[in-house]
Amino acid sequence: MNEVGTDDLRPHERAVVPPQGFDAQLWFIGRIRTPWTRRGDCPHRGDAADGPDCRIELFEPWVPGLTGIEAHANLQILYWMDRARRDLVLQNPKFGERATGTFALRSPVRPNPIASSVVRLLAVEGPVLTVRGLDCLDGTPLLDIKAAFGAMA
Repeated sequence: MNEVGTDDLRPHERAVVPPQGFDAQLWFIGRIRTPWTRRGDCPHRGDAADGPDCRIELFEPWVPGLTGIEAHANLQILYWMDRARRDLVLQNPKFGERATGTFALRSPVRPNPIASSVVRLLAVEGPVLTVRGLDCLDGTPLLDIKAAFGAMA
């Protein structure tokens, strides 16, 4: 990868040119509905558990995959941060005096913008799950739902 120069980098940050092709494919299996429309409004991971109710809307043909999900108090939600940049390898999240490597942060800015949250399941109504504990933007694409055994939201 080659480095690129951009005007919107914070001090000490570094961006690279991502590879041209992709190694895998995936499907968005639903959408996440939250009250947040700007990244700065989203709670930080630790703040989300006591946050507002959010909805996960599952698309067909995946709805039958929810069978039995109500037996689980906590779920792990994997989602695609589709509005995040993907080219930073060094970040300066607090505008400090040095940068931190992308893989040492929970920042949404990463080569593959996959996020994970453990949420508390509140209700199941057909293809819609009501949950608490998400920290993403409204309309975020859903990648997967997993039972979170032993996890606490």
